Amino acid sequence: MAAVGIPSGPEAPVKDLEATLAAFDNIPLFMKSLPTDDTEDSSLAALQSLVHDGTPDEVAQNFKEQGNEYFQGKRYREALGFYTQGLDATPTDIVLREALLCNRAACNLELKNYGSVLRDCSAALTLNETSSKAFYRSALALLALDRAEEALDCCDRCLAFDPENKGVGQVRERAGKAKTLRDQRKKAKAERLHKEAEAKRQLDNAFRQRNLIILPKADGSSNPYEPHFDPDDPTNNTLVFPVFFLYPQYATSDVISEFVEGVPFAAHLEQMFPPQAPAPDWDKRGEYIADQLVVYAMTHRKRLLKVGKKMTLSDVFPSSRAKEGEKRDGLELKDGCLTFVVLPKGEVEKKWVEDYKKSREE
Repeated sequence: MAAVGIPSGPEAPVKDLEATLAAFDNIPLFMKSLPTDDTEDSSLAALQSLVHDGTPDEVAQNFKEQGNEYFQGKRYREALGFYTQGLDATPTDIVLREALLCNRAACNLELKNYGSVLRDCSAALTLNETSSKAFYRSALALLALDRAEEALDCCDRCLAFDPENKGVGQVRERAGKAKTLRDQRKKAKAERLHKEAEAKRQLDNAFRQRNLIILPKADGSSNPYEPHFDPDDPTNNTLVFPVFFLYPQYATSDVISEFVEGVPFAAHLEQMFPPQAPAPDWDKRGEYIADQLVVYAMTHRKRLLKVGKKMTLSDVFPSSRAKEGEKRDGLELKDGCLTFVVLPKGEVEKKWVEDYKKSREE
């Protein structure tokens, strides 16, 4: 056999070493598996003849032993190849075929090919319905696939005829814990979903009582602020809304993330526009001062409601209701938010109201 040179010295490149090791795969004595095609290499042909010399059972046994050596060396992919060649030899010995299937399943377990594990173990169990190894490896694969109930069933079937099997007993204990944890998570999720559904039902009912028209945002996005019941109200009857204050004069706005429906508008306006405080940067004329502002609400049917600053949301809701015999009307809850227009009294207010009515008629 021709010698294979290996670079020596500390400066030998790693890639040269890898190339040299790869070269061993072309030397018949060191091959991981033998090619099935015809070859003109006399040494290789001789090895092929030796490997395939004998009865199908003898050939399969030879491949099994080679596979075992590779498996012990943790070279699972190569071992799998030998076990497959053993099965391809079509042995007639059922015990040998079962062993090859279980051994190949062990390789696939290490390689995390769990579907292949289950197929080989199933095939092994058709040959021997009391194959503890097949049940054990099936249970491990099922556990890895988060199929704890099926893993438990495998373990129970095995322990019924092999009650002293410690390995299967340990897997059953793991599967039992996994099932308990999954059941707990499933129960917690169901309880959470039920709680969320009940909260939504109560919220929807509260919206209907307040005559709100629900409008989801056209683009499907959601507001980070959402209406909710006031946690400080033990009766769970008070709602808190996110509210937009629009300032059309300057095409800008503010959002009040927590507007309790029982709080008057004046409380928010006085906090946002106190008399002696500097005007916002966008208020070029310094007109936005709490006691000089007016608030308007617009209903779904484009009615305009003037909102007194002492009024609350609870006061505005019934005012937005349509008169008897008319189509339903109310404030729009768009993307979870209510919207009001805030203007300075006088000419700015008058012009905006006129423009709004004109646009409504158009």
